[in-house]
Amino acid sequence: MSGARRIAVLQGGNSLEAEVSRVSAAEVAAALEGRGHRVWRLELDRAAARKLDELRPDLVFPALHGPPGEDGTAQGMLEMLELPYVGSGVHGSALAMDKSAAKAAFRRAGLPVAEELVFPADAAPEQAASEARAAFGERIVIKPLRQGSAIGTAPLRDGGDPLPHLQAALQLGAALVEPFLAGREITVGVLDLHGQAPQAFPVIEIRTAQGEWYDYENRYKAGGSEHLIPAPLPASMNERLQRIALAAHRVLGLRDLSRADFIAGEDGRIWLLEVNTLPGMTPTSLYPDGARALGLPFPDLLEALAASAAARGHGDAR
Repeated sequence: MSGARRIAVLQGGNSLEAEVSRVSAAEVAAALEGRGHRVWRLELDRAAARKLDELRPDLVFPALHGPPGEDGTAQGMLEMLELPYVGSGVHGSALAMDKSAAKAAFRRAGLPVAEELVFPADAAPEQAASEARAAFGERIVIKPLRQGSAIGTAPLRDGGDPLPHLQAALQLGAALVEPFLAGREITVGVLDLHGQAPQAFPVIEIRTAQGEWYDYENRYKAGGSEHLIPAPLPASMNERLQRIALAAHRVLGLRDLSRADFIAGEDGRIWLLEVNTLPGMTPTSLYPDGARALGLPFPDLLEALAASAAARGHGDAR
């Protein structure tokens, strides 16, 4: 094939999302091999830097989820090895992974975010629970500050004791608490190829079974969620969601790809929750669905991302 490349797909590591990462990596590798590229799947472990330096691929495709693969750590390794790679650079990756830091950037840019409290990992859970109740009442959402895929997240939509959930979240590091926001779960992907204007995918509404939400299990279990594309919302709201997703991508200084998550209230209000810099590429993932709705089949999407990284070369420009 003309233009065939040597591509290393990074997977796994010690992330709590390592198994999902390996599923994404298998899908990415198969699609790229189908396009004629020579592909290696490499584990993000102590030997990864040495193997990459010996292999010297044309580019690296990180199919990584959660820290240390999505928080700038792996990206820093690739920068030091002077290897082109798909996705955002060190700064954008680190900023997006820290939910509170990202929200501060969104807030400065005038994007719609909810209030939050942040508790350090060594916070006393009882005191944190008391402060959260005083600030937001009984209906709150508790999240680890620097994890993905809703790991450790607990939405208390009907109230209840936050203490055990805070204890669990704090075991994963710092924790963030927000008021519970009632509404539809929404996501919007962004494709930002090197040398081209970024574009937003069609808006997706995520629906789960009655009484459930888009937690870790429903994200990756076949049939765990329904993806409605485009979301059955007023056209003006879908356009606004797309504009906010593009703005959030720019505010964080991201590149290649991202996916913004929202709550859309029945009263027309929108809240930007967070932005994922390396969205899942599994058979149940949202980002590939958004690309297909834009007319970009999965192999074409991966080919475009690989070409973007190759054209950009190495160097954390943003």
